[in-house]
Amino acid sequence: MLSYRTAGESHGKGIAALVEGFPAGVVIDTDYIASELRRRQCGYGRGGRQNIETDSAEVMTGILHGVSMGSPILLWVKNRDYKLETMPELVRPRPGHGDLSGSIKFFSGIRAILERASARETAGRVAAGALARLLLREVGIELVGYVQRAGGVDLTPDPSVWEKTPSEIRAARDQSELFTLANPEAEAKAKQAIDDARSAGDTLGGVVEVRVFNVPFGLGAHTQWVNKLDGKLARAIASIQAFKGVEIGDGFKLSELRGSQAHDEIGWNEEERGTRRQGIVRPTNHAGGLECGMTNGQTIIIRAAKKPIPTLRKQLKSIDLSTKSVEKASFERSDICAIAAASVVVENVVGFEIASALVEKFGGDSLREIKDRIDLFERSVAKRLEDGEWMS
Repeated sequence: MLSYRTAGESHGKGIAALVEGFPAGVVIDTDYIASELRRRQCGYGRGGRQNIETDSAEVMTGILHGVSMGSPILLWVKNRDYKLETMPELVRPRPGHGDLSGSIKFFSGIRAILERASARETAGRVAAGALARLLLREVGIELVGYVQRAGGVDLTPDPSVWEKTPSEIRAARDQSELFTLANPEAEAKAKQAIDDARSAGDTLGGVVEVRVFNVPFGLGAHTQWVNKLDGKLARAIASIQAFKGVEIGDGFKLSELRGSQAHDEIGWNEEERGTRRQGIVRPTNHAGGLECGMTNGQTIIIRAAKKPIPTLRKQLKSIDLSTKSVEKASFERSDICAIAAASVVVENVVGFEIASALVEKFGGDSLREIKDRIDLFERSVAKRLEDGEWMS
């Protein structure tokens, strides 16, 4: 099984990600991992800490001559802003943060909670996700994540965007300070909303969409609830700091439709033979590429909603845990709107879950074995469809 865990605190020595089950034989492109970490630090509305940190990941274990060995890989992202031992304690928990619940749960001060609860932890998730995407790249699976909404401003792109290749779409997104695919006028409105929130001492959230292209049939499984890929994706995304909602495909909109409108009809196109769709086509993708916990050959589409950051200059009411008096909540240095950076986190978290499902389906000892098994699987599917002996 391909899995990872993270360790580290916001103002500690650094953030670590331990990746286990990563197959042997993958060239470890550290420049690519560093580029994803740098993207995580970018975006209109980010705070002052991004002027301090310049993130990159040191690969401490699991590689030989730049190639994965099949053993655990430890990724280390060093914190330049290391000052954990000198940081002041807080006594006024911030509404919307883990301060109060964590402090009560662990019988500790707030500092011990917020340091680990901080979104700084996502540097480890991005490093692990970028590593996993090196495997996906080897088998032709590509991802694009972008900001679909920021501060209430709709940034949904023109549908013609999806006629381009994934690399072309990413290049267009990277030209935007908000990592959007929208027109300049819409992006300008979103930036103005962020500026207005900054002036008011407030914060904003948004919505991220991720698309996964060229996914084979059959990742995930229906056999047990813990094996369903849509459930794994939802859990991974909902665990990211400040994310409160996840939908796949048309998600909540499907609840408003009749069944005849909500499901994706199945057709056949000879020109699609030889592709991962195996000739099977659909005119719509309401399901977002996942049915009954399994990939169905279509593009995976998943969206996630991020709430505004709970650390505000316009401080909300709280209590002093020592005196119980009502006062303004504590303030820590923070962003105004981190939705662009969050899109990078979601994109890489999704990438890791897809890579994990790929390893589970096709074996994980080596890249060569995975490629051979994908080829065998797809040739077997094609032959059975051609022979018309599907039920035999």
